[in-house]
Amino acid sequence: MIDFEEDRDGLILKYSTEFGSSDWIWKDLKTHGEVTISRVFTLERGDLVEEPGEDQDIVEFEYQFHFAKRDGDYHRIKGRVFSIANDVLLADSGIKLERKLFVAERNISIFRRLAEVIGLGQDIVVGGSQSGSIPFDVFEQLLKKFPNSTELDHYANARVSNIIGEYFDGMRDLRAQYETYLSRRKSVVSKPTFHPENLLQAEIDKFVLIRDTISLWLGSSEGRTEKEWQQMILTFILLIFPKYVAVLENVQIEDHYSKLGTTSNRFIDIALVDANGNLDVIEIKRPFDDVLLSKTRYRDNFVPTKDLSGTVMQAEKYLFHLSKWGVVGEAKLNEKYGEKLPPGMSIRITNPKALLILGRDRKPDGSTAHDQYQAFDLEVIKRKYVNMMDIITYDDLLRRLDNIIASLRRRAVAS
Repeated sequence: MIDFEEDRDGLILKYSTEFGSSDWIWKDLKTHGEVTISRVFTLERGDLVEEPGEDQDIVEFEYQFHFAKRDGDYHRIKGRVFSIANDVLLADSGIKLERKLFVAERNISIFRRLAEVIGLGQDIVVGGSQSGSIPFDVFEQLLKKFPNSTELDHYANARVSNIIGEYFDGMRDLRAQYETYLSRRKSVVSKPTFHPENLLQAEIDKFVLIRDTISLWLGSSEGRTEKEWQQMILTFILLIFPKYVAVLENVQIEDHYSKLGTTSNRFIDIALVDANGNLDVIEIKRPFDDVLLSKTRYRDNFVPTKDLSGTVMQAEKYLFHLSKWGVVGEAKLNEKYGEKLPPGMSIRITNPKALLILGRDRKPDGSTAHDQYQAFDLEVIKRKYVNMMDIITYDDLLRRLDNIIASLRRRAVAS
């Protein structure tokens, strides 16, 4: 049985046995100068508060060891006690001292595991106000997360099953049993200490501002140039499409195909780089309401206007030349635009895609600009190019923002 007692100098570890004999402790101390208790605590003969006398019953003797010394508002335990290079500091208040604070199931040393991830020589501090200390409530969560005997058995069986299962017919699915056990085990992760409703409200305010700005511009779009629309959308593009992390403007690429035997330059107005470094193309046009579909049918179909077809063709050529440029192009783009990327990131040309923002499918009063046949044909056109580009109207953009805002507001209420 292990117990702890506090005195004016620090902590005393007391050990006695309820069953059997504890004379092995004294034998180890006399023979080796140290003894390991519960496979975790390694204590030296010099740590003994008092050695057993020759006339004492060695079998029932209670061993007391100097376990920790007082160090300000903490108790300092030498790392050698846990066979680690880190001293352990425990706050002298707010922590209940008991065996399970140090020893997990199957005599796993808690602080030895911590030392493996913290690093050599750095004190492991639990509780108190010292900078870098582990709050005691967090430490308690850590103790609860250590696997118990049942989980260890399931895990061991699952590993055995994975290795030799294919050699035996009718073997139980022990991996599934392990996963089932984990899914049933109660989570010990505490609720976050921050207030998610504040974060959600900040997100709502952000997207409301973006939506209202675009709506305001759409209400007075006359007189604004295409360049002005591009700059306005680019102000928000990384927020609306968070997969992208960088915007590149006036990107020069090489064209080896338009004129055989010569190399000419093309310029992509805007390119986007996603979080993995992949380069995509974006085309932002003015929000005219008649640039998507022809007003009359061709063989009973509404076909794309020249504006839409031309924009699609322009984007397709950019993608074609980028793909053909390949590794050489990647090197040149990284040399020119590397400073605009997050540290450690580089541009990759891997199956680039295009994003087209143009036109409207709603009238100024909010009613639909297309009947059901036009809407169907427009969707067919979008689907035709879905593997290489997304065609988005300004009204699609507003609907996307409305849906994001509605979702955030529901989550804010639920929180």
